[in-house]
Amino acid sequence: MKSIRILLFALLLPVSRVAAGEVYGTITDGSKSVPAGVKVEISASGHLYSAETDKFGSYRIYVKEKGKCTLTVRTRDQAPTVDLYSYEKSTRYDWVLEAKDGKLSIRRK
Repeated sequence: MKSIRILLFALLLPVSRVAAGEVYGTITDGSKSVPAGVKVEISASGHLYSAETDKFGSYRIYVKEKGKCTLTVRTRDQAPTVDLYSYEKSTRYDWVLEAKDGKLSIRRK
């Protein structure tokens, strides 16, 4: 009986991860990667998902909701935002931060 429970758990564990839409990519500041530890947030249907960039400026966030979302990058005491879409399958979004008149904006690479 115990082995059946373990088997069921092992089979259902990947399903929860597959059901989530993965959003991943890189963030650059001009021509160089943002530093490690930059906070990246995705807001979807009232839920907030967050991660931090690694030393290469890469991020990876699992978003349960599908559809239109808002991505926020918190860096240099600013928080530029941009809309994106989450799907069932993994979706790559690479972003570029741009400064104009001291204000940061973000656009898709």
